[in-house]
Amino acid sequence: MCSAMTHSDVSVAEKSSSRTDFARLAKEIKHAGLLDRRRGYYAARIGVNALLLAAGVVAFVMLGASWWQLLNAAFLAVVFTQFAFIGHDAGHGQIFRTRKTNDLVGYVHGGFTGISYEWWVAKHNLHHAHPNHEDHDPDIDIAALAFSRSQSGEKRGVYRWVAKYQAFLFFPLLLVEATMLRIASFHAVLNRGVKRPLLEAALLTIPFGGLLAALFIVLSPGQAVLFIVVNQGLMGIYLGCSFAPNHKGMPILSREEELDHLRRQVLTSRNISGGRWVDGLLGGLNYQIEHHLFPHMPRPNLRRAQPLVRDFCARHGISYSQASLIASYTIVLRHLHDAGAPLRRRVRPQPAS
Repeated sequence: MCSAMTHSDVSVAEKSSSRTDFARLAKEIKHAGLLDRRRGYYAARIGVNALLLAAGVVAFVMLGASWWQLLNAAFLAVVFTQFAFIGHDAGHGQIFRTRKTNDLVGYVHGGFTGISYEWWVAKHNLHHAHPNHEDHDPDIDIAALAFSRSQSGEKRGVYRWVAKYQAFLFFPLLLVEATMLRIASFHAVLNRGVKRPLLEAALLTIPFGGLLAALFIVLSPGQAVLFIVVNQGLMGIYLGCSFAPNHKGMPILSREEELDHLRRQVLTSRNISGGRWVDGLLGGLNYQIEHHLFPHMPRPNLRRAQPLVRDFCARHGISYSQASLIASYTIVLRHLHDAGAPLRRRVRPQPAS
């Protein structure tokens, strides 16, 4: 004799089906060999980055006390950001099979970029577990920005003014992104927020100290200061412009919204369209949906995984978001402008009683 299915039974059945959906996709991805390591690719990528860094050092020595060094500062900002992309991949275990070897690469690249590897991995893992969740994602918990109207209402003081005009201030604010990451890294190390504070302290201070020494020995004080400003400012813009299009302007989840892994990652992420030049420019982060579904997948395999994931989402009625690079920035700015809208409303004076 058949009995009616209760609401609880339906809920359990839906959750089971959702888990099965991701398991089927994962099986397709694994069968295609897209989770296999790509050590040759990373050896070449790391080698090219090392050569680019060496070229920047040679240019620095040859140019000497010249204002042309500011172009070299811009060039090195790009190189350091490419180093950060490798550190990102190492943090996800994309390069080698063992955590120890990945961590070795991550620590070294973190030292060159001025970002604490352990601190960043812990923070980034939280983001991956709870993308665009208003209570748990650290990437949308930024003092100077509001990513929803409810967040804008919580801002006070100067942060309230910034959030009010954040769409206009967004790109200028990115100029300090690299510096803020460096400060947060030092803060984590000094407060023992990492497991290896001595190692991290050495990696953060020795390369940066060597850079400062070289700058003030070779260049005039004014040239040295401008070199740092240009280098760190452009690196901040490059980092921010690489990460911002991925989730900003996508749905923000509240504590009441429960989604399975597949839908949570796909519905809160956005891919950036374009050719291989975009892959290189954004360090593979343009395949944000595939990356969030399979964070251990090596970067060069993301392009091959995209058709499989996109087709799977189409078959299961899951919205798959993709935009061009310029369109994505437009979406981000519109979203920020809307989030700050309540702060721009003029309060009408109360009529006299």
